[in-house]
Amino acid sequence: MLVKTFGSAVFGIDATTITIEVDVTTGIKFLLVGLPDSAVKESQQRIESALRLNGYKWPKKKIIINMAPADIRKEGSAYDLPLAAAVLAASGQINHDKLSKYVLMGELSLDGTLQPIKGVLPIAINARKEEFEGFILPKQNAREAAVVDRLKVYGAENIREVIDFLNNEGRLEQTVIDTRAEFYAQVNNNPLDFSDVKGQENVKRALEIAAAGSHNIILVGPPGSGKTMLAKRIPTVLPPFSLKEALETTKIHSVVGKIDKDASLMTKRPFRSPHHTISDVALVGGGNYPQPGEISLAHNGVLFLDELPEFKRTVLEVMRQPLEDRNITISRAKFSVEYPASFMLVASMNPCPCGYYNHPTKECVCAPGVVQKYLNKISGPLLDRIDIHLEVVPVPFKKLSEMESSENSEAVRERVLAARKIQEKRFAEHQGVYANAQMTSKLIREYVVLDNESNNLIKNAMDRLGLSARAYDRILKVSRTIADLDGQENVQADHLSEAIHYRSLDRENWGG
Repeated sequence: MLVKTFGSAVFGIDATTITIEVDVTTGIKFLLVGLPDSAVKESQQRIESALRLNGYKWPKKKIIINMAPADIRKEGSAYDLPLAAAVLAASGQINHDKLSKYVLMGELSLDGTLQPIKGVLPIAINARKEEFEGFILPKQNAREAAVVDRLKVYGAENIREVIDFLNNEGRLEQTVIDTRAEFYAQVNNNPLDFSDVKGQENVKRALEIAAAGSHNIILVGPPGSGKTMLAKRIPTVLPPFSLKEALETTKIHSVVGKIDKDASLMTKRPFRSPHHTISDVALVGGGNYPQPGEISLAHNGVLFLDELPEFKRTVLEVMRQPLEDRNITISRAKFSVEYPASFMLVASMNPCPCGYYNHPTKECVCAPGVVQKYLNKISGPLLDRIDIHLEVVPVPFKKLSEMESSENSEAVRERVLAARKIQEKRFAEHQGVYANAQMTSKLIREYVVLDNESNNLIKNAMDRLGLSARAYDRILKVSRTIADLDGQENVQADHLSEAIHYRSLDRENWGG
């Protein structure tokens, strides 16, 4: 008897339906075809034990299993459940009437308990797209899949529950969540706040500009000046997730299995802070069977690189293209996958190896030329792609000891949201552009029109600092954001002057 069940394979951040065909005939051989990897091939032992311990038998006959389409590689242990159901149905041990209506996925323990799997959200989205009635999966993943409406999601704890459900002898409880209610209840919940930071008003201003225009920023300052503390609070002033952004970001985290079992949809913008020993593949994604890297996990959020010069140069250079294109394509001989990577880069570094170059009270002990050599660990092309360069000076004791709290994140976020609404209206007809940092050269010429005074100002800055054409564009983008925060239709000379001020690392005295 030939029986078909349906599973799913995740490729990139999208899923493809896998049809599992099982034929049980006379003989004693077991054949599993359709490009399975080692984990799929090992499923026979797990399934056989799970069935035996739950009162069912592994057929002592010839079993041929095909996983179609046969040219897509099937990876992982998540196919245990659909394979087990198909074998039982093909051998006449359970009813097969319901099998065509559901996608089944789940890893089996030897006692039949279902273990959680990765990539549940893309699988659920694909199941709805292909008009399956429901999705049966491990109970730990049920809330994540239930985000998808118009699809019945059933979470099971063991294979016995699934078999009883297919035989109409028991019922599985449908997992239903109110996605919008849960999302909006958690969207503004964040324990960190800008009011925790004493002083550093100029840095907070620069971070507000960066958040308002989605600009990349680098903070340069001595140890203990508050760079990391400030960076961790940037997500609190970014605009809250839209439901679409939350779904898109959750898909990426679902693929790598980073969704909490009690969570359904991500409500906070991601803040990724990889250690400086990270490899280039771990940062941008890849591997023999490509997975999203840190830049994709930071999609729609913040990627924070602390102590930037300590990262390997090859690691930093692979970020050049994603910073410009906001996606990353991983190519292999037989296939390629594309991951989104629209993130805001926040980097921090000490000004020199000892950390006290340009310090107001402590003397730098680095030898001549060492400061420039330290800065040269970061290539010019990468620095050009960072819109805002900012010096962070230590907070004096008087400020630290003040009891009065500073402006909180909510007040800053209101101004950021007002500026983002202006940009949203401005770029309404330009697909894929939602912030000033994403303006192309054509859009810059259209929306940043300078008067004579402003033209002379930026001409002098270009000549004196030796800025590149890319740095020129970055200054214009930042000045446009400053004008938006001021509610001004046109960029004025004072907006441009402030934007030029945020190019600290282009100044002649750095490393001299």
